[in-house]
Amino acid sequence: MVNLTSMSGFLLMGFSDERKLQILHALLFLVTYLLALTGNLLIITIITLDRRLHSPMYYFLKHLSLLDLCFISVTVPQSIANSLMGNSYISLVQCILQVFFFIALASSEVAILTVMSYDRYAAICQPLHYETIMDPRACRHAVIAVWIAGGLSGLMHAAINFSIPLCGKRVIHQFFCDVPQMLKLACSYEFINEIALAAFTTSTAFICLISIVLSYIRIFSTVLRIPSAKGRTKVFSTCLPHLFVVTFFLSAAGFEFLRLPSDSSSTMDLVFSVFYTVIPPTLNPVIYSLRNDAMKAALRKMLSKEELPQRKMCLKAMFKL
Repeated sequence: MVNLTSMSGFLLMGFSDERKLQILHALLFLVTYLLALTGNLLIITIITLDRRLHSPMYYFLKHLSLLDLCFISVTVPQSIANSLMGNSYISLVQCILQVFFFIALASSEVAILTVMSYDRYAAICQPLHYETIMDPRACRHAVIAVWIAGGLSGLMHAAINFSIPLCGKRVIHQFFCDVPQMLKLACSYEFINEIALAAFTTSTAFICLISIVLSYIRIFSTVLRIPSAKGRTKVFSTCLPHLFVVTFFLSAAGFEFLRLPSDSSSTMDLVFSVFYTVIPPTLNPVIYSLRNDAMKAALRKMLSKEELPQRKMCLKAMFKL
C-alpha cells in the first residue's frame, strides 16, 4: 500500500485494477506503440533517403511523423511499464516532464497540421507562386516556429499547473498526467490561471482549425473547376486524409479539454484520451502512405534488390557520423 498523504508523486489509476486486464492493456498498447514506431520511422527514413520526396509537402510530413513518434512515446511506454509491473506510481519530476512534453508536442502537432494545409493551399490555388512562397528557407523557418511555439506552450502549462496547491489524495484517474484530470486535485478557486491558459490554448487551436477549414474550402473550390477527373482524384487523395487527421485529432482533444473538471466522467476521459494520444500517431503513417502513390513508389524502390545495398551503405555512413 502507498501512503497517499506523504508521497510527492501521483497514482495513475489507468484502465483497471484487475491483473489480467492490466496485462491485456499492456499488450494492446505495446502492439499499438510498435506499429506507430515502425510506421513513423519508415516515413522519416523514406523521405530522408529518396531525393524525389525532398519537397515542402514531404518535408512537413517528415516533421509530423517525428512529432507523432515523440508524442506517443511520452505517455504509452510509461503506461505499459506501470501495467506490467502492477505499479501505478509516477514521481513528481516524471509527471512534470510528461505534462511539458505532452502539451508541447500536441501544440506543435496542431501548428504543423496548419502549416501543411497552407502548403496545400499554396500548391493548388497559387501554383505559379508556390516555389516563391514555400522556398526552403521559409519551410525551415516554419518548422522552427512550430517547435518553438510548442515548447513555449508546454513550458507555460507545466509551470502554472504545478504551482497550483493540491487538496486531497494525489490520485489521477487517467493512464498519464492529464491536465484536466489534475485540475480535479486543485483546491477550490486555485486553478483559475490554468483554466485561463487552457482556454487560450484551445482558442488558438480553434483558430488553427478555422484556418485549415478556410484553406480547404479554397482548395476544393479550385479543384472542382479542374476539367480532368484524374486531376481531381489526385488532389482529393492528397487533401482528404490530411483533413480527416486534423478533424479527428482536434475534435477529440478539444472535447476533452473544454469540459469542466467537475463534469468529467473517468470512463469517458479514458476513451477520449486514447482517441487523441494513441490513435492519431498510429493511423497517420497508414493514412499518409497507403493513399500516396509517391510514398508507395519510394517504398518499393527502397526495398528493391538494386537499391537495398546502396541504402544499407547510406545508413551505415549516417550511423558513423
